[in-house]
Parts: sequence; C-alpha cells; structure tokens
Amino acid sequence: MSDEVLTRQRAADRSIERLKEGNQRFVGGRAKVPVFRADEAAAMAAGQQPFATILGCSDSRVPPEFIFDAWLDQLFVVRVAGNVLGPSVIATLQYASHHLHTPLFVVLGHEGCGAVKAALAYRFHQHREADRIEALLDLIVPALDRLDRLASDDEQLGAAVEANVRRTLRLLIESPEGTTQLEKGARLVGAVYELHTGRVRFLD
Repeated sequence: MSDEVLTRQRAADRSIERLKEGNQRFVGGRAKVPVFRADEAAAMAAGQQPFATILGCSDSRVPPEFIFDAWLDQLFVVRVAGNVLGPSVIATLQYASHHLHTPLFVVLGHEGCGAVKAALAYRFHQHREADRIEALLDLIVPALDRLDRLASDDEQLGAAVEANVRRTLRLLIESPEGTTQLEKGARLVGAVYELHTGRVRFLD
C-alpha cells in the first residue's frame, strides 16, 4: 500500500469521526458553528477544502451542515430528492473527487423520506405522478424489490429508506469513479438521519 493511499485512508477515518462528533454536538444542543464573519468569508474566497462530500436528500429538515455541526468550507454537499444518482449528480461527485480530493463520500438518507414513500406508492399501488417525478422514482424503485410486503407501513418505509441508501451507495462504489476512489484510499459510506432524534446512523 502506497503512502498516498494510506494517508487518504487515515484522512477518511478522521473525516467520518468529525461527522460523528459534529452530530453528537448537534443532538446534545452543543453545536459550535460560529456566527458569520465577513473577514472569514473573504479568506475562503480563494478556494474550498471540504473534508467530506455528502449526497443527501433535498428535504428541508435535513441540512447536512446543521446536523453535522459543520461550518463554511467543511462539507461539499449535493442534495436531490431521494438522494439518487443521476448524470448531473455523478458529475458533481466526480468534481469533488478530481478537484477537491475529499477522502470521504457519504450517501445520506433520512427516515420518513417523501421521495421513497412516493416510490413505494408508485411501485406497489400504481400511484401516478408527473412524468419527471416518475423518472426520479424509477431510480428508487429497484431498491424496493426485496421489501417485506407484510410489514407495517412505517416498517416498510424505514426498510425502503435504508435499502435506497444502500443501492445508491452500491451504484457509486461499482462505478468506475467509485472504484478509482476506493483504490486511492477514499471511503464511501451510507447513513440514515433520524428525524425524531436528530441522530445520524452510519450503516455497516
């Protein structure tokens, strides 16, 4: 293993610890994000150096900067309904790896996800949506095939949210870009945000 790969692996390990520590502060009411200062913003104008890239959902209740208690320049965030992979999302993640060299990539879902709930209704109850929404749901539907159809609605939605995160993560890992990043020592992980507690649960 090269020194460069080992260094990036260590940076990825530290990055995930920073996210966990930030979420603990957020949950415990000890967030320490500073008040905005113009002089700090001016210093950041020259470039960005985020320690992690987050692919999350557009849901207004799940802003990664808040739930990880992160300040400007610390997270590179991509948000799209259902935290799905599409061409523009993949291109943005590729930018993060090629130009920002973030050592950690997180696919962040959340409980009660409206996009996943709509995908369940679309897949199992023939519920119709506008054509562009259905195009997005088509990206989620493959994650739903192994769900327990006898489970309660809440249990099914919870399982679907996690399954969708795992599928998006798997697609990212199996992509040429994901494979390259893993070879370089980066980490790609999945996580689920709990709306009721504020906690982020990182998946195995």
